[in-house]
Amino acid sequence: MSTTQSERLRELLEPLVTSQGLDLEEIAVDSVGRKRVLRVVVDSDTGADLDQIADVSRALSAKLDETDAMGEGEYTLEVGTPGAERLLTEHRHFVRATDRLVKFQLAEGGELVARILKVDDDGVDTEVPGVKGRKATARRLAFDDIARARVQVEFSRKDNKKEEEA
Repeated sequence: MSTTQSERLRELLEPLVTSQGLDLEEIAVDSVGRKRVLRVVVDSDTGADLDQIADVSRALSAKLDETDAMGEGEYTLEVGTPGAERLLTEHRHFVRATDRLVKFQLAEGGELVARILKVDDDGVDTEVPGVKGRKATARRLAFDDIARARVQVEFSRKDNKKEEEA
């Protein structure tokens, strides 16, 4: 998708997404065989439920139908959320990942897997899990020290253990 089309679609669709109480995270147009697929990724601080996804999908579809933003020809509109292993690229993404396990690619090289405890304007406070019976340790990461960060899927999350013990 050209930058111009991406910018045009974002300008057209973002107000509708925002009016539904969601953030527009990503727009992508992909070719699948002879058809095109417009993928729109939305999220919010509290997540997005199926009813919100359906409402925003209807609003976007109606808006796209009344404009020529997608040009001639058929396309499929897919609206969804970022998914379990989302890439953290914005400050709000780090805030939303609080209490989640994240794999950080460090700017200096190497990687770190740690749980985000707190996020402020300058960086994140994390807890690095202990290995082989050792206690977890705290570590501060400035945003400048983070080259890339991705949420990790956990099958046995820290907060689940607390609930099971109660």
